[in-house]
Amino acid sequence: MVLAPLSATAQQTLAPVAPEIEQALGRITKHAPVVKAMEGIKGSSVRMFEEQVRISEVPAPPFKEQARAAYYLSKVKEAGLTDAAIDTEGNVIGVRRGTGKGPKLVVAAHLDTVFPEGTDVKVREKGGRYYGPGIGDDAAGLATLLTALEHLNKSGVRTIGDIVFVGTVGEEELGDLRGMKALFRDHKDIDGFISLDGVGLGRIVNAATGSHRFMVSFKGPGGHSFSAFGLPSAIHAMGRAVAKIGDLVPPSNPKTTFTVGTVRGGTSVNAISGDATIGIDVRSNSQEELVKFVEKVMAAIHEAVADENNRWKTKAQITVDIKQVGDRPAGSISADAKIVQAARATFTAIGATTRSMEASSTDSNLPINLGVPAITLSSSGQAGGSHSLGEWYAPVNNTLGVQNILLLSLALAGVEGVSEPVLEKRTPRQ
Repeated sequence: MVLAPLSATAQQTLAPVAPEIEQALGRITKHAPVVKAMEGIKGSSVRMFEEQVRISEVPAPPFKEQARAAYYLSKVKEAGLTDAAIDTEGNVIGVRRGTGKGPKLVVAAHLDTVFPEGTDVKVREKGGRYYGPGIGDDAAGLATLLTALEHLNKSGVRTIGDIVFVGTVGEEELGDLRGMKALFRDHKDIDGFISLDGVGLGRIVNAATGSHRFMVSFKGPGGHSFSAFGLPSAIHAMGRAVAKIGDLVPPSNPKTTFTVGTVRGGTSVNAISGDATIGIDVRSNSQEELVKFVEKVMAAIHEAVADENNRWKTKAQITVDIKQVGDRPAGSISADAKIVQAARATFTAIGATTRSMEASSTDSNLPINLGVPAITLSSSGQAGGSHSLGEWYAPVNNTLGVQNILLLSLALAGVEGVSEPVLEKRTPRQ
């Protein structure tokens, strides 16, 4: 996630947090077991970061998160959740039961990283920074959830709603939110969702940047560059397509973007190419505009193939196969939604501020698109170089994020005898 600071104008448009949410949080923060949990979290900085490093050093390449999932499951159980398992897609799911009279809240962080199998994930310290691929994204989120769960259980706080702790798979790269799609396919009764992703306390993602991704393969007869000259070329067709796509103009509001991110094909410098493939990524903050722009991209591809075939006018033709390899839905929830207001209130409660409200592509895309109240927050600490081999993290005030997710979860789920849930129980989806 790359998030810009909230502008002064945007800050002024945020309505005050509803009094009932402020009052609920005020009662929760004074509840003795919660006070105990918050104090315990303060003293857990070193141990929490040590766990973050251990998590980071368990490889979790795209589609190969099994080792980290197994480790994380063991830690979830160790933190006190016996009702925990790995589902059929590979998500780690642990349920902390409430009284049975409240909503079901999911708090999640993703297990996978962008780094391929074989990447050296050993964490190394240099100048107060700890370098390691995935150390912040999202080992920080996973460690934050574990620490919150541990102190929640130690405190004995009894919630009204269920809080479900989840380590998801498939958030990065071509994972296409497969973990989230399985979670919401198998659990129709989720009433609210919070994702922890990245580092930078004070950010709220309440809008989902959707994306469609495609692998486009051009096929032709191929042949020698001299003796077979006159045949259409798969690479030439691909080049025409890239040029046409590059000339398209997407809307700036809602922000819509595109890129031809990968190109490959051909066998020899002196051959008419018989194959070529491009990878395309189209994104938008609007599902409607996303679909519209994809249609333009598809039209450009087919026009390019027709142009190449018409150029040579032979019986041998270029054909194209378009395979969609990614579908992340777009959407948004109101800045006045209760889950957003509650997040703003908990920032204030721990002495932080709401620094930005943004659109991004995260695990929250799916529930937002389904109409389930959902936001993505970031863990605390300092970090940089996300998605690079030079990714680093510094555990500065790293427990603030734990306190934040603990208070927010309690406010949304409700605390027995103290505060009713801020999160509303929904009719289960069909």
